[in-house]
Amino acid sequence: MDFVMHTYENKFFLFLIVAASLAFGWILLPLYGAVLWGVVIAILFAPLYRGLCNATGHRRNLAAVTTLAIIVMIVILPLSLIGAALAQEANGMYVKIQSGELDLVRLFRQVVDALPAWISELMNRFGIASLGALQERLSAGLLKGSQFLAGQAINIGQSTFEFVVNLFVMLYLLFFLLRDGDLLARRVRGALPLHEQQQDELLLKFTVVIRATVKGNMLIALLQGALGGLIFWLLGINGALLWAVVMAFLSLVPAVGAGLVWIPVAIYLLASGAIWQGVILIAYGSLVIGLVDNLLRPILVGKDTKMPDYVVLISTLGGIEAFGLNGFVIGPVIAAMFIAVWDIYSISRQEFEADRGTT
Repeated sequence: MDFVMHTYENKFFLFLIVAASLAFGWILLPLYGAVLWGVVIAILFAPLYRGLCNATGHRRNLAAVTTLAIIVMIVILPLSLIGAALAQEANGMYVKIQSGELDLVRLFRQVVDALPAWISELMNRFGIASLGALQERLSAGLLKGSQFLAGQAINIGQSTFEFVVNLFVMLYLLFFLLRDGDLLARRVRGALPLHEQQQDELLLKFTVVIRATVKGNMLIALLQGALGGLIFWLLGINGALLWAVVMAFLSLVPAVGAGLVWIPVAIYLLASGAIWQGVILIAYGSLVIGLVDNLLRPILVGKDTKMPDYVVLISTLGGIEAFGLNGFVIGPVIAAMFIAVWDIYSISRQEFEADRGTT
């Protein structure tokens, strides 16, 4: 009877744990972005905090505040300034589209008229006898795109308060994660029903993937965006800052990258008669922008995560599809945890079968 009651109590307590955890996750859901980036930044800057803690005689509050100030100065403030400039440039481009000063449909027609004869023949073979329908689709797409830009501009103004609240929550949480991170890690390890070796492998994999994904992808995105924006500015292409940010975001996706921006622009330059600008952009994009991705990504991301490139690609794309921009972190982390858990299970099962075979 006592055994039955004890089993019943364990099951009920397990139900309470699951229910309380789900409820806690539910109330944090509106702020999950702030919590996620608080944890990510805390992991990235934990070595800096530990160094400052040692330098200040283990004054944890002072070290945490100093680390937080450094994060604001080198991360938050520059990103805020870039975001403000980007919003202004995007709004200016939207005004040009609406006023007709920037006629994208006309530019598209110029490109079509400049296409070589063999491309026109190829399009006819695929049943595209007339470009009227294609132009109509482009016009509808551009209209939706301009409406989206306008809506985003309005949303930026409406969500300023929400952004400030999330930023405050992230910084407030970040202070305690830096100061009490080691204590929280010990409590998590103590609550996990796993062997110490399994805990070490999972937590190590988690922190390694976070650092490799964020530091590696962010560095690659910043470099490719900056290099792409620089060549666009030098070639006199409108909206260089806007395109730089777009290329930076696209660079977060492996095997796709900034080529989705500079390749169509190079084709337009060639088709519109700006031959040397198009050639320069193609050479620069292939040799400089592409080289950053081909050389640095395997070193900064793949080498540390020890995940195949195709797993990094599909997990990043799936994460972005499911969670938006935050997915470029969440996707690879989930993939890494999936691989780590199955590796641990496989090793444990092999050890169990080996022990059973010797008995």
